[in-house]
Amino acid sequence: MAIATSQPTIAVAIPCYQEERTIGQVIRDFRTQLPDATIYVFDNNCTDKTAEIARQEGALVIREKRQGKGHVVATMFETVTEDILVMVDGDGTYDATAVHRLLAPILAGDADMTVAARLQEYGDNAFRKFHVAGNQMVCVIINKIFDAKISDIFSGYRAFTRDCALNIPITSRGFDVETELTVQSLYRGAVIHEIEAPYGERPVGSFSKLRTLPDGMRVLLRLFLLMRSYKPLTLFGSACLVFLALAGVAGWMPFVELISDQRVVSRASAIVAITCVMLASLNLALGLVLSSVNQRLLEVERVVIKRINRAK
Repeated sequence: MAIATSQPTIAVAIPCYQEERTIGQVIRDFRTQLPDATIYVFDNNCTDKTAEIARQEGALVIREKRQGKGHVVATMFETVTEDILVMVDGDGTYDATAVHRLLAPILAGDADMTVAARLQEYGDNAFRKFHVAGNQMVCVIINKIFDAKISDIFSGYRAFTRDCALNIPITSRGFDVETELTVQSLYRGAVIHEIEAPYGERPVGSFSKLRTLPDGMRVLLRLFLLMRSYKPLTLFGSACLVFLALAGVAGWMPFVELISDQRVVSRASAIVAITCVMLASLNLALGLVLSSVNQRLLEVERVVIKRINRAK
């Protein structure tokens, strides 16, 4: 989607929780690269000097009392009114000089969202154990479901058009928000471009808030919920196939007995097979009904968006 104005306004939005060691340098780096941009710092209940330092550096500080990055991003999308929004973490791990490549596809009207993919160039200790493998696993699932080519689902360095940001209803509360941003955008037909950008290690004394196991489980749960909401036929259709396979395994012996002896001895297996067939039918019906409802809702949403755009 092309930007309407000839000189679009740009905002840099930085979600922060306890980033006093890095926030000042992050603000200075982005002000150097984008001197005309408005810089926002979203204070998510910081108890250190993050907010104070951000104000000293000339950033607009907005407090988000609800704890969690998902809440911060939701408030960010509601608050920022500039034509283009650049979102970047305040931990100093992202390269500010990459912002021009991040903005280029949006300024050219070729993308609605751009993502800085970090998995090609990163520091030795930039990622915790299993984070890269987990990232790649989730990317494979999403790419298969949405026929996409995403390589870094968890990047916190992104740019959005104003319309793209407004069209994403954020329901996540924590670090699963990046997954939701990508899935919601793909579902609504947004064009997502990736650029490669280096990812550095946190400075000494700065600590990651990510918890590998709890946040990993939260991401998988979020992915399941998003599939249920936006790709129900894929989810319930897959469950249907699983139950049919189980029915085939459980029902093979009763079927052989029925053909050869005209009676069923393995009654327990037969009951399991029949139950699996019923569950398969139920899952298929659920998938078809929910998919049809989703299609109608998506059509209504697109009509409403078109009318709003015409009224601008």
